[in-house]
Amino acid sequence: MLDTMAVVDKLAMLSIMAMVITQADPMIHPQLPTSRSKNAADLIARHFESHGWEVQVPHAKSSSGATLIVHKGAHRYVMEIKALAEGRADRVIPLLSQAILEAQAQARDEGNAQPLAVICVENASAALVNQVLSFSQKYAPDVPIGIVSVSGARNFQGQALEELNAEPEQPRWNGHPAVNHAVNLFSDLSQWMLKVLLAPDISNDLLEAPRHRYLGGSDFALAAQVSSMSASRFLQQLRHDGFLDASSRHLVLVRRAELLRRWRSAVIRPSPELPMRFLIRGNLQQQIRGLLASHEGEACLGLFAAADALQIGHVSGVPPYVYVPKLPRPGAQKWKSLIAASPSEVPDLILRQAPYPRSILRGAVHRDGVAVSDVIQVWLDVADHPSRGQEQAELIYQKLLLPMINKGL
Repeated sequence: MLDTMAVVDKLAMLSIMAMVITQADPMIHPQLPTSRSKNAADLIARHFESHGWEVQVPHAKSSSGATLIVHKGAHRYVMEIKALAEGRADRVIPLLSQAILEAQAQARDEGNAQPLAVICVENASAALVNQVLSFSQKYAPDVPIGIVSVSGARNFQGQALEELNAEPEQPRWNGHPAVNHAVNLFSDLSQWMLKVLLAPDISNDLLEAPRHRYLGGSDFALAAQVSSMSASRFLQQLRHDGFLDASSRHLVLVRRAELLRRWRSAVIRPSPELPMRFLIRGNLQQQIRGLLASHEGEACLGLFAAADALQIGHVSGVPPYVYVPKLPRPGAQKWKSLIAASPSEVPDLILRQAPYPRSILRGAVHRDGVAVSDVIQVWLDVADHPSRGQEQAELIYQKLLLPMINKGL
Protein backbone atom coordinates (compact mmCIF):
# COMPACT_ATOMS: atom_id res chain seq x y z
CA MET A 1 0.00 0.00 0.00
CA LEU A 2 2.82 2.37 0.92
CA ASP A 3 4.58 1.61 -2.35
CA THR A 4 1.42 2.39 -4.30
CA MET A 5 0.93 5.68 -2.45
CA ALA A 6 4.57 6.59 -3.07
CA VAL A 7 4.09 6.05 -6.80
CA VAL A 8 0.91 8.18 -6.81
CA ASP A 9 2.73 10.91 -4.87
CA LYS A 10 5.59 10.81 -7.36
CA LEU A 11 3.23 11.13 -10.32
CA ALA A 12 1.26 13.91 -8.59
CA MET A 13 4.43 15.84 -7.82
CA LEU A 14 5.58 15.61 -11.44
CA SER A 15 2.09 16.57 -12.59
CA ILE A 16 2.28 19.75 -10.49
CA MET A 17 5.68 20.44 -12.04
CA ALA A 18 4.08 20.09 -15.45
CA MET A 19 1.42 22.66 -14.59
CA VAL A 20 4.09 25.06 -13.33
CA ILE A 21 6.08 24.57 -16.51
CA THR A 22 3.08 25.14 -18.77
CA GLN A 23 2.22 28.35 -16.94
CA ALA A 24 5.78 29.64 -17.24
CA ASP A 25 6.60 28.56 -20.78
CA PRO A 26 4.59 30.03 -23.68
CA MET A 27 5.77 27.17 -25.88
CA ILE A 28 3.42 24.82 -23.97
CA HIS A 29 0.98 27.22 -22.27
CA PRO A 30 -2.40 25.54 -21.56
CA GLN A 31 -4.29 28.56 -22.91
CA LEU A 32 -2.51 28.30 -26.24
CA PRO A 33 -3.39 24.59 -26.93
CA THR A 34 -4.97 24.66 -28.99
CA SER A 35 -3.13 24.67 -32.20
CA ARG A 36 -0.38 22.39 -30.97
CA SER A 37 -2.69 20.04 -29.07
CA LYS A 38 -5.21 19.95 -31.91
CA ASN A 39 -2.49 19.21 -34.45
CA ALA A 40 -1.13 16.45 -32.23
CA ALA A 41 -4.60 14.96 -31.75
CA ASP A 42 -5.24 15.06 -35.51
CA LEU A 43 -1.89 13.42 -36.23
CA ILE A 44 -2.47 10.65 -33.68
CA ALA A 45 -6.09 10.12 -34.73
CA ARG A 46 -5.04 9.62 -38.35
CA HIS A 47 -2.36 7.18 -37.26
CA PHE A 48 -4.84 5.08 -35.25
CA GLU A 49 -7.42 5.17 -38.04
CA SER A 50 -4.82 4.00 -40.56
CA HIS A 51 -4.44 0.85 -38.42
CA GLY A 52 -8.17 0.13 -38.26
CA TRP A 53 -9.03 1.86 -34.96
CA GLU A 54 -12.19 3.90 -34.52
CA VAL A 55 -11.61 7.35 -33.03
CA GLN A 56 -14.06 9.53 -31.11
CA VAL A 57 -13.79 12.93 -29.43
CA PRO A 58 -15.51 12.83 -26.00
CA HIS A 59 -17.71 15.65 -24.68
CA ALA A 60 -15.40 16.28 -21.72
CA LYS A 61 -12.20 17.95 -22.90
CA SER A 62 -8.80 18.22 -21.26
CA SER A 63 -7.81 21.66 -19.95
CA SER A 64 -4.21 21.42 -21.11
CA GLY A 65 -4.17 18.92 -23.91
CA ALA A 66 -6.53 16.81 -25.99
CA THR A 67 -8.61 13.71 -25.28
CA LEU A 68 -9.59 10.96 -27.68
CA ILE A 69 -11.41 7.66 -27.27
CA VAL A 70 -10.11 4.90 -29.52
CA HIS A 71 -11.30 1.34 -29.85
CA LYS A 72 -10.66 -1.71 -31.95
CA GLY A 73 -12.30 -5.04 -31.26
CA ALA A 74 -12.32 -5.65 -27.51
CA HIS A 75 -9.77 -2.90 -26.84
CA ARG A 76 -10.97 0.55 -25.81
CA TYR A 77 -8.78 3.38 -24.54
CA VAL A 78 -9.30 6.91 -23.25
CA MET A 79 -6.26 8.76 -24.55
CA GLU A 80 -4.92 11.90 -22.90
CA ILE A 81 -2.56 13.74 -25.25
CA LYS A 82 0.04 16.31 -24.21
CA ALA A 83 1.98 18.19 -26.87
CA LEU A 84 5.13 20.29 -26.67
CA ALA A 85 7.82 21.43 -29.01
CA GLU A 86 10.97 20.39 -27.18
CA GLY A 87 11.87 16.73 -26.72
CA ARG A 88 13.57 17.32 -23.36
CA ALA A 89 13.14 14.73 -20.63
CA ASP A 90 12.77 17.39 -17.90
CA ARG A 91 9.71 18.72 -19.79
CA VAL A 92 8.34 15.49 -21.18
CA ILE A 93 8.27 13.34 -18.02
CA PRO A 94 6.27 15.81 -15.87
CA LEU A 95 3.74 16.18 -18.70
CA LEU A 96 3.60 12.41 -19.06
CA SER A 97 2.82 12.13 -15.33
CA GLN A 98 0.01 14.65 -15.72
CA ALA A 99 -1.32 12.75 -18.74
CA ILE A 100 -1.25 9.45 -16.82
CA LEU A 101 -3.28 10.89 -13.91
CA GLU A 102 -5.78 12.61 -16.21
CA ALA A 103 -6.16 9.52 -18.39
CA GLN A 104 -6.86 7.40 -15.31
CA ALA A 105 -9.53 9.85 -14.18
CA GLN A 106 -11.10 9.96 -17.66
CA ALA A 107 -11.10 6.14 -17.83
CA ARG A 108 -12.91 5.90 -14.50
CA ASP A 109 -15.60 8.23 -15.84
CA GLU A 110 -15.97 6.18 -19.01
CA GLY A 111 -16.21 2.96 -17.01
CA ASN A 112 -15.39 0.51 -19.81
CA ALA A 113 -12.10 1.91 -21.06
CA GLN A 114 -8.44 1.79 -20.14
CA PRO A 115 -6.28 4.89 -19.72
CA LEU A 116 -3.67 5.76 -22.36
CA ALA A 117 -1.22 8.64 -21.87
CA VAL A 118 0.46 10.01 -25.01
CA ILE A 119 3.16 12.65 -25.44
CA CYS A 120 3.70 14.33 -28.81
CA VAL A 121 6.94 16.21 -29.56
CA GLU A 122 8.61 17.57 -32.67
CA ASN A 123 11.45 15.05 -32.52
CA ALA A 124 11.83 12.11 -30.11
CA SER A 125 15.41 10.90 -29.78
CA ALA A 126 16.15 7.28 -28.90
CA ALA A 127 17.52 8.47 -25.54
CA LEU A 128 14.27 10.31 -24.76
CA VAL A 129 12.16 7.29 -25.74
CA ASN A 130 14.23 5.07 -23.47
CA GLN A 131 13.87 7.50 -20.55
CA VAL A 132 10.10 7.78 -21.03
CA LEU A 133 9.60 4.02 -21.31
CA SER A 134 11.83 3.37 -18.28
CA PHE A 135 9.93 5.97 -16.23
CA SER A 136 6.55 4.51 -17.10
CA GLN A 137 7.70 0.96 -16.34
CA LYS A 138 8.95 2.05 -12.92
CA TYR A 139 6.14 4.33 -11.79
CA ALA A 140 3.06 3.41 -13.82
CA PRO A 141 3.57 -0.07 -15.32
CA ASP A 142 -0.19 -0.68 -15.57
CA VAL A 143 -0.93 2.43 -17.63
CA PRO A 144 -0.30 2.15 -21.39
CA ILE A 145 1.67 5.05 -22.81
CA GLY A 146 2.85 6.40 -26.13
CA ILE A 147 5.44 8.87 -27.35
CA VAL A 148 4.90 10.25 -30.84
CA SER A 149 7.09 12.58 -32.83
CA VAL A 150 6.04 14.76 -35.75
CA SER A 151 9.08 13.44 -37.61
CA GLY A 152 7.46 10.00 -37.78
CA ALA A 153 8.58 7.94 -34.77
CA ARG A 154 5.78 6.12 -32.96
CA ASN A 155 6.44 4.22 -29.71
CA PHE A 156 3.55 2.66 -27.79
CA GLN A 157 3.39 0.24 -24.88
CA GLY A 158 0.15 -1.53 -24.09
CA GLN A 159 -2.12 -4.35 -25.16
CA ALA A 160 -2.85 -4.27 -28.93
CA LEU A 161 -0.87 -1.02 -29.29
CA GLU A 162 2.44 -2.43 -30.55
CA GLU A 163 1.11 -2.55 -34.10
CA LEU A 164 1.18 1.25 -34.06
CA ASN A 165 4.94 1.48 -33.55
CA ALA A 166 6.95 2.97 -36.39
CA GLU A 167 10.46 4.18 -37.12
CA PRO A 168 11.03 7.87 -37.97
CA GLU A 169 10.74 8.82 -41.61
CA GLN A 170 14.03 9.11 -43.44
CA PRO A 171 14.73 12.55 -44.90
CA ARG A 172 14.32 12.75 -48.66
CA TRP A 173 17.21 13.73 -50.86
CA ASN A 174 16.27 15.81 -53.88
CA GLY A 175 19.64 15.71 -55.57
CA HIS A 176 21.19 12.98 -57.66
CA PRO A 177 20.67 9.51 -56.14
CA ALA A 178 23.65 8.28 -54.21
CA VAL A 179 25.41 5.13 -55.26
CA ASN A 180 24.59 2.37 -52.78
CA HIS A 181 27.66 0.55 -51.58
CA ALA A 182 27.00 -2.80 -49.95
CA VAL A 183 28.36 -3.08 -46.42
CA ASN A 184 30.44 -6.14 -45.58
CA LEU A 185 28.48 -7.80 -42.78
CA PHE A 186 31.56 -9.79 -41.81
CA SER A 187 34.28 -7.18 -41.61
CA ASP A 188 36.10 -6.89 -38.30
CA LEU A 189 33.82 -4.15 -36.95
CA SER A 190 30.67 -5.74 -38.39
CA GLN A 191 31.43 -9.05 -36.68
CA TRP A 192 31.71 -7.20 -33.38
CA MET A 193 28.34 -5.51 -33.99
CA LEU A 194 26.78 -8.89 -34.80
CA LYS A 195 28.03 -10.18 -31.45
CA VAL A 196 26.46 -7.18 -29.70
CA LEU A 197 23.08 -7.91 -31.31
CA LEU A 198 23.30 -11.60 -30.39
CA ALA A 199 24.60 -11.02 -26.86
CA PRO A 200 21.19 -10.85 -25.07
CA ASP A 201 20.59 -14.48 -26.06
CA ILE A 202 24.06 -15.75 -25.04
CA SER A 203 25.28 -16.26 -21.49
CA ASN A 204 27.59 -13.48 -20.31
CA ASP A 205 30.25 -16.02 -19.37
CA LEU A 206 30.46 -17.05 -23.03
CA LEU A 207 30.58 -13.62 -24.70
CA GLU A 208 31.70 -10.22 -23.43
CA ALA A 209 29.39 -7.59 -24.91
CA PRO A 210 26.71 -5.11 -23.79
CA ARG A 211 23.30 -6.68 -23.29
CA HIS A 212 20.42 -4.37 -24.11
CA ARG A 213 17.44 -4.11 -26.41
CA TYR A 214 17.94 -1.29 -28.90
CA LEU A 215 15.21 0.88 -30.37
CA GLY A 216 17.42 2.31 -33.10
CA GLY A 217 20.86 2.93 -34.46
CA SER A 218 21.97 5.72 -32.11
CA ASP A 219 21.63 3.81 -28.85
CA PHE A 220 23.03 0.70 -30.53
CA ALA A 221 26.08 2.67 -31.73
CA LEU A 222 26.62 4.04 -28.24
CA ALA A 223 26.49 0.61 -26.61
CA ALA A 224 28.73 -1.02 -29.23
CA GLN A 225 31.16 1.94 -29.11
CA VAL A 226 31.11 2.47 -32.85
CA SER A 227 30.31 5.54 -34.92
CA SER A 228 26.68 6.34 -35.72
CA MET A 229 27.49 6.15 -39.42
CA SER A 230 29.03 2.67 -39.10
CA ALA A 231 26.05 1.43 -37.10
CA SER A 232 23.55 2.96 -39.52
CA ARG A 233 25.13 1.42 -42.61
CA PHE A 234 25.49 -1.95 -40.88
CA LEU A 235 21.82 -2.00 -39.82
CA GLN A 236 20.67 -0.91 -43.27
CA GLN A 237 22.57 -3.83 -44.80
CA LEU A 238 21.04 -6.26 -42.29
CA ARG A 239 17.57 -4.99 -43.22
CA HIS A 240 18.35 -5.22 -46.93
CA ASP A 241 19.50 -8.84 -46.51
CA GLY A 242 16.45 -9.75 -44.39
CA PHE A 243 18.28 -10.38 -41.11
CA LEU A 244 16.38 -7.81 -38.98
CA ASP A 245 12.88 -8.47 -37.71
CA ALA A 246 10.71 -5.87 -39.46
CA SER A 247 7.83 -6.44 -37.02
CA SER A 248 9.82 -5.81 -33.83
CA ARG A 249 10.16 -2.41 -32.18
CA HIS A 250 13.67 -3.42 -31.12
CA LEU A 251 16.66 -4.49 -33.21
CA VAL A 252 16.28 -8.27 -33.34
CA LEU A 253 18.23 -10.60 -35.62
CA VAL A 254 16.24 -13.24 -37.51
CA ARG A 255 17.19 -16.05 -39.92
CA ARG A 256 20.10 -16.67 -37.60
CA ALA A 257 21.02 -20.10 -38.95
CA GLU A 258 21.52 -18.59 -42.42
CA LEU A 259 23.39 -15.64 -40.93
CA LEU A 260 25.81 -17.95 -39.10
CA ARG A 261 26.28 -20.07 -42.22
CA ARG A 262 27.24 -17.00 -44.23
CA TRP A 263 29.41 -15.73 -41.40
CA ARG A 264 31.35 -18.97 -41.20
CA SER A 265 31.88 -19.07 -44.97
CA ALA A 266 33.04 -15.45 -45.06
CA VAL A 267 35.79 -15.78 -42.47
CA ILE A 268 37.55 -18.90 -43.74
CA ARG A 269 41.03 -17.58 -44.30
CA PRO A 270 44.53 -18.57 -43.17
CA SER A 271 46.13 -16.53 -40.38
CA PRO A 272 49.89 -16.10 -39.83
CA GLU A 273 51.13 -18.26 -36.95
CA LEU A 274 54.32 -18.72 -34.95
CA PRO A 275 54.97 -21.94 -33.00
CA MET A 276 56.67 -20.81 -29.78
CA ARG A 277 58.13 -22.23 -26.62
CA PHE A 278 59.08 -20.67 -23.33
CA LEU A 279 62.72 -19.79 -22.91
CA ILE A 280 62.68 -21.16 -19.37
CA ARG A 281 60.39 -24.17 -18.99
CA GLY A 282 58.01 -24.42 -16.05
CA ASN A 283 54.38 -25.23 -15.37
CA LEU A 284 52.90 -24.60 -18.82
CA GLN A 285 49.43 -23.56 -17.66
CA GLN A 286 50.84 -21.09 -15.14
CA GLN A 287 53.24 -19.69 -17.72
CA ILE A 288 50.47 -19.13 -20.27
CA ARG A 289 48.34 -17.53 -17.57
CA GLY A 290 51.17 -15.16 -16.70
CA LEU A 291 51.80 -14.39 -20.36
CA LEU A 292 48.16 -13.44 -20.96
CA ALA A 293 48.04 -11.38 -17.76
CA SER A 294 51.06 -9.36 -18.90
CA HIS A 295 49.35 -8.66 -22.23
CA GLU A 296 45.90 -7.80 -20.90
CA GLY A 297 43.67 -6.51 -23.72
CA GLU A 298 46.23 -7.54 -26.34
CA ALA A 299 46.02 -11.34 -26.24
CA CYS A 300 43.56 -14.12 -25.53
CA LEU A 301 43.30 -17.88 -25.73
CA GLY A 302 41.77 -19.18 -28.95
CA LEU A 303 40.51 -22.33 -30.66
CA PHE A 304 40.68 -25.58 -28.67
CA ALA A 305 42.34 -24.09 -25.57
CA ALA A 306 39.53 -21.53 -25.46
CA ALA A 307 36.95 -24.30 -25.82
CA ASP A 308 38.53 -26.07 -22.84
CA ALA A 309 38.44 -22.87 -20.79
CA LEU A 310 34.74 -22.41 -21.68
CA GLN A 311 34.16 -26.01 -20.53
CA ILE A 312 33.04 -27.16 -23.95
CA GLY A 313 36.30 -28.80 -25.03
CA HIS A 314 36.16 -31.94 -27.16
CA VAL A 315 39.64 -32.22 -28.68
CA SER A 316 42.94 -32.82 -26.84
CA GLY A 317 46.56 -32.86 -27.90
CA VAL A 318 46.56 -29.56 -29.82
CA PRO A 319 49.00 -26.88 -28.57
CA PRO A 320 47.25 -23.85 -27.07
CA TYR A 321 46.58 -21.01 -29.50
CA VAL A 322 47.03 -17.42 -28.32
CA TYR A 323 45.56 -14.61 -30.41
CA VAL A 324 47.54 -11.37 -30.74
CA PRO A 325 46.82 -8.32 -32.92
CA LYS A 326 50.16 -8.68 -34.71
CA LEU A 327 52.85 -11.35 -34.61
CA PRO A 328 56.00 -10.16 -32.81
CA ARG A 329 59.30 -9.70 -34.57
CA PRO A 330 62.19 -11.93 -33.47
CA GLY A 331 63.68 -10.67 -30.22
CA ALA A 332 60.74 -8.37 -29.43
CA GLN A 333 61.07 -7.17 -25.85
CA LYS A 334 57.36 -7.58 -25.09
CA TRP A 335 57.66 -11.31 -25.81
CA LYS A 336 61.07 -11.90 -24.34
CA SER A 337 59.91 -14.98 -22.43
CA LEU A 338 59.25 -16.79 -25.72
CA ILE A 339 61.44 -18.11 -28.51
CA ALA A 340 60.50 -19.69 -31.81
CA ALA A 341 60.16 -23.46 -31.67
CA SER A 342 62.22 -25.40 -34.16
CA PRO A 343 60.45 -27.74 -36.61
CA SER A 344 61.61 -30.73 -34.56
CA GLU A 345 60.17 -29.38 -31.28
CA VAL A 346 56.63 -29.61 -29.96
CA PRO A 347 55.65 -25.97 -29.32
CA ASP A 348 54.37 -24.84 -25.95
CA LEU A 349 51.88 -22.56 -27.69
CA ILE A 350 51.09 -21.09 -31.09
CA LEU A 351 50.83 -17.33 -31.50
CA ARG A 352 48.21 -16.55 -34.13
CA GLN A 353 47.69 -13.12 -35.63
CA ALA A 354 44.05 -12.19 -35.11
CA PRO A 355 42.42 -11.69 -38.53
CA TYR A 356 39.66 -9.64 -36.87
CA PRO A 357 41.30 -8.14 -33.77
CA ARG A 358 38.47 -5.84 -32.66
CA SER A 359 35.84 -8.56 -32.81
CA ILE A 360 38.08 -11.19 -31.22
CA LEU A 361 39.57 -9.13 -28.40
CA ARG A 362 36.44 -7.12 -27.53
CA GLY A 363 34.33 -10.25 -27.30
CA ALA A 364 36.82 -12.20 -25.17
CA VAL A 365 35.61 -13.30 -21.74
CA HIS A 366 37.65 -13.91 -18.60
CA ARG A 367 37.83 -17.35 -17.07
CA ASP A 368 39.90 -17.69 -13.89
CA GLY A 369 41.70 -14.47 -14.76
CA VAL A 370 42.54 -15.56 -18.32
CA ALA A 371 41.21 -13.84 -21.45
CA VAL A 372 39.41 -16.39 -23.63
CA SER A 373 37.83 -16.11 -27.08
CA ASP A 374 34.04 -15.96 -26.97
CA VAL A 375 31.92 -18.96 -27.92
CA ILE A 376 30.98 -17.63 -31.38
CA GLN A 377 34.61 -16.95 -32.17
CA VAL A 378 35.68 -20.43 -31.08
CA TRP A 379 32.99 -21.98 -33.27
CA LEU A 380 34.14 -19.93 -36.26
CA ASP A 381 37.83 -20.69 -35.69
CA VAL A 382 37.78 -24.44 -35.08
CA ALA A 383 35.32 -25.37 -37.83
CA ASP A 384 37.98 -25.95 -40.50
CA HIS A 385 40.89 -26.96 -38.29
CA PRO A 386 42.37 -30.30 -39.39
CA SER A 387 42.57 -31.64 -35.82
CA ARG A 388 38.93 -32.74 -35.50
CA GLY A 389 37.79 -29.14 -35.69
CA GLN A 390 34.50 -30.06 -37.36
CA GLU A 391 33.56 -32.26 -34.39
CA GLN A 392 34.34 -29.48 -31.94
CA ALA A 393 32.37 -26.95 -33.99
CA GLU A 394 29.35 -29.25 -34.20
CA LEU A 395 29.34 -29.75 -30.43
CA ILE A 396 29.38 -25.99 -29.84
CA TYR A 397 26.66 -25.45 -32.43
CA GLN A 398 24.28 -28.06 -31.01
CA LYS A 399 24.86 -27.29 -27.35
CA LEU A 400 25.24 -23.50 -27.23
CA LEU A 401 24.42 -21.84 -30.55
CA LEU A 402 21.27 -23.70 -31.56
CA PRO A 403 19.26 -22.41 -28.55
CA MET A 404 20.31 -18.88 -29.50
CA ILE A 405 19.34 -19.50 -33.13
CA ASN A 406 15.90 -20.76 -32.12
CA LYS A 407 15.18 -17.48 -30.30
CA GLY A 408 15.45 -15.63 -33.61
CA LEU A 409 13.37 -17.82 -35.90
